[in-house]
Amino acid sequence: MFITTAGRTNQQMIENAIHTAKTLEVPYVPRRKKSISLLQEEWDSGCLVVGKERIELFEKGSTQPFFFHPNSAMFRIKRLLQGGHDPFADIAQLSKGMTVLDCTLGLSSDAIVASFLVGEEGKVIGIEGQKYLAFIVQKGLQTWDSSLESMNGAMERIEVVHSSSLDYLKNQPNESVDCVYFDPMFEESVLESDGIKALGQFAVYDDLTEELLQEANRVAKTRIILKDHYKSTRFEKYGFQVVRRKTSKFHFGVIDK
Repeated sequence: MFITTAGRTNQQMIENAIHTAKTLEVPYVPRRKKSISLLQEEWDSGCLVVGKERIELFEKGSTQPFFFHPNSAMFRIKRLLQGGHDPFADIAQLSKGMTVLDCTLGLSSDAIVASFLVGEEGKVIGIEGQKYLAFIVQKGLQTWDSSLESMNGAMERIEVVHSSSLDYLKNQPNESVDCVYFDPMFEESVLESDGIKALGQFAVYDDLTEELLQEANRVAKTRIILKDHYKSTRFEKYGFQVVRRKTSKFHFGVIDK
């Protein structure tokens, strides 16, 4: 992995790229009007590209980057502000001051909604096992302007941790968070948006295990939630009570404590 800048480079981009390279402990490579594909070929590697408004992550040989976008969180929060319902919010039953551990952060859409629901008094921690995804999502949460003050605050309050979910859970005290949440990569793909497709190139594909669920059960105070494809075998395998959604490709499973 290496860091470079967008095509129309300026001094601020260069400084940001150098700082990013130092933070991630990877080389900084000056752009020098070379194409991304040529730089990747020369370095035999994927790369992070620092632009004016965002950072993009390119897999080696790919022209479709991953970059942070709050995805569905914006219209979901707008709907909640208007008194509407959100399936995740209905299932999670979150309220002000609660704590949530999102063990599969991804693009953080559900974590943003969770942070909005628990408010300034609460806390949301998102775990991401891929180092560069964690970095990009963390930066995006701090800098993305949704034009909604309540959503901006919700994004800024999320704590992003680069770790495996199991390692993180093992180091947490008993009943230390209200809700533990899992949204693993689906057994049957429903990855439809461009951002999610790009995410799939880099995402950590660790499956749920008995040990992981045991640790989640120890750490969760009120409930464990699993979001998965409607055909997933995980619900039955791990004892989740399934909340079926007739018109959706995914269901929620709940284990209440």
